[in-house]
Amino acid sequence: MINCIAVDDEPLALDLLADYCSRIDYIDFKKSFTKPSEAADYLNKFPVDLLFLDIQMPDISGIDFYKSLKTNKLVIFTTAFAEYAVEGFNQNAVDYLLKPIMFSRFEQAVAKTYDYIIYLNHKNHEVGNNLFVRSEYKLCKIAISEIRYIEGLDNYVRIFMENSKPVISHMSLKAIYERLPGNMFLRVHRSFIINCNRDISYCNRNIQLGEKQIPVGISYEENVKKYFGLK
Repeated sequence: MINCIAVDDEPLALDLLADYCSRIDYIDFKKSFTKPSEAADYLNKFPVDLLFLDIQMPDISGIDFYKSLKTNKLVIFTTAFAEYAVEGFNQNAVDYLLKPIMFSRFEQAVAKTYDYIIYLNHKNHEVGNNLFVRSEYKLCKIAISEIRYIEGLDNYVRIFMENSKPVISHMSLKAIYERLPGNMFLRVHRSFIINCNRDISYCNRNIQLGEKQIPVGISYEENVKKYFGLK
């Protein structure tokens, strides 16, 4: 169950969020606030998993309010202006919802939040079926089994999957490799990680993965040969 509150200076916007939450059985909508100061008092007294925060409010912006909180809560920003999504992304928002908010889009955002909470609760114990990375100003959920290979580009990675466009995220190849199941993925080059569950072959220091040819780095060659049972 996700305990949540909403903060918005427009009562109608709060009524809409409360109605949307009532339609989803794993969300417990605790309270709504038109005044951020009252929301802050509530957060100091009661446990909350998720905040719905309007960005444009008269006394303080939702972003500044979120920055002022003593503890980090998951947040979904709501706004009528798409340009605010960039700043929301910088605050590690799970997602942002553009007004007028459609229920289908709301449902998508909270479903991702629910999966992310499960992921956070289990990430220190086992690797689940999904990988969460930040891309295009929001949290992106990727099915690990759908990943074909990952390419490192300086401080970014590009994740290639089946039947969808690549996802680009600001993180190192080392960081993402540590979050993948070791029995399923193999780093073959300083710039490449491959999914070993795919149809792959090895020849002349290259991995053939479908139509894609991936080079094998000298320092990774021994591990690659070991994987393929070669000397």
